[in-house]
Amino acid sequence: MRFMAEEDEKKEGQDKRQEGETKQPQEVKRDEADELKDRLLRLAAEFDNYKKRSLEEVSNAKGLGKAELAKALLPALDEFELALSAFNASEKEDHIKGIELVFSNILGALKGAGMKEIDAKGKYDPYRHEVVMTRESREPEGTVIEVVRKGYTFNNMLLRPSAVIVSKSNTSKEEKKEGEIK
Repeated sequence: MRFMAEEDEKKEGQDKRQEGETKQPQEVKRDEADELKDRLLRLAAEFDNYKKRSLEEVSNAKGLGKAELAKALLPALDEFELALSAFNASEKEDHIKGIELVFSNILGALKGAGMKEIDAKGKYDPYRHEVVMTRESREPEGTVIEVVRKGYTFNNMLLRPSAVIVSKSNTSKEEKKEGEIK
């Protein structure tokens, strides 16, 4: 009997091993399928990210192209402003109006594309202003007194800083030294 019990146990073990062997290839296939599905999902996500990055880069390139065009047109705008300021009252009104219309059309088109004039009033800002001269004034030191050349930004990117004259203290150096000695 003992012999039969051992044989039964051997048969059960073999049956279990056979079941395990038949399950194992199915499990392997399932694992492989899961792994392939995971890789496919990751690849699809990477491709979506690539498309988004590509669209963003194209958009940035277009913006930079527009900014370069606007920057190239700034000297022409300066010359238009000079021409308009050079006319006096005795000049023909038609010529002045024609130049004003051309100037306003160009400026309007650039502003519509994203260009803005830098507000140069107030305190000197080294990120937006370029000091071309200092002048004694009653204004607090470092205040923009006059704009020599307008500055512009394009979609918050600096195209050209404003060229400005900045105030300096109206007390002379000698007076400051005398005040320090006392």
